[in-house]
Amino acid sequence: MSMHASDSMFAFLTFLPFILYLVVIVFAVYFVIKVIKFMNEKVKLDREKNEKLTEIVKVLNQEKRD
Repeated sequence: MSMHASDSMFAFLTFLPFILYLVVIVFAVYFVIKVIKFMNEKVKLDREKNEKLTEIVKVLNQEKRD
């Protein structure tokens, strides 16, 4: 029994939904990981910015008193 082109195409079309589902799941996982990394970096930078702003406010308050 030899496989014809139509048989192989039918086999491909049978697995196509599974392949698309797998691609969507992989993309979703990749996207979530990237968002989490971005948010962690953003939180770190925001903390640093807040610390610097606090230092600036302290310096300005000291200059005001003097």
